[in-house]
Amino acid sequence: MAAALELFSRRDAEDVSIDDVAASAGASRALVYHYFGGKQELYVAALRSAADGLQDRLQRQERGGGSLEVARGLSRYFDFVEEHAAGFAALLRGGPGTRTGEIGEIVDGVRQRMFRLVLSEMGIAEPGPVLRTTLRSWIACVETAGLDWLDNRDMKRTDLEGLLMAQMVALLQVAATHDLQVKQLLEASPTGR
Repeated sequence: MAAALELFSRRDAEDVSIDDVAASAGASRALVYHYFGGKQELYVAALRSAADGLQDRLQRQERGGGSLEVARGLSRYFDFVEEHAAGFAALLRGGPGTRTGEIGEIVDGVRQRMFRLVLSEMGIAEPGPVLRTTLRSWIACVETAGLDWLDNRDMKRTDLEGLLMAQMVALLQVAATHDLQVKQLLEASPTGR
């Protein structure tokens, strides 16, 4: 699985063969086929493994106040990015245009987990369209920042996490000028003022 994730993180799935995975893992082609049936099944299993690991990190760990727990969740997210770089990259490289069917469902499941975590910490059960769009945009920023950080590592992780939290506040402040729900949310939060 680790060998497959490493290969899928660097190359498009179409460019990775079962032979490549078997050679990288030090296993026979027949053994890979025995466990996974084919390349698509292996690809799905590898991405599901990465997604499950990331979703586990996004489980609420402790009770905190809204932005504090979001920051903790973001830190756990980047723990996963750092510890499982190949899995994270394989999961998110390629963009949403190439993520359809079962693969799209796996990727979207991670995004939904993060979305629900943020909403839960904000105390919001049903977000309006402006808040929903704002938070999904921020999650896309987090994903892109994670991939960029893996490629470059030219800023401290804590600085990146702080930047992303500040971006969330800035996005919410702009959204508040367009939506009463977001305005009330920020007025109730010490970080929004």
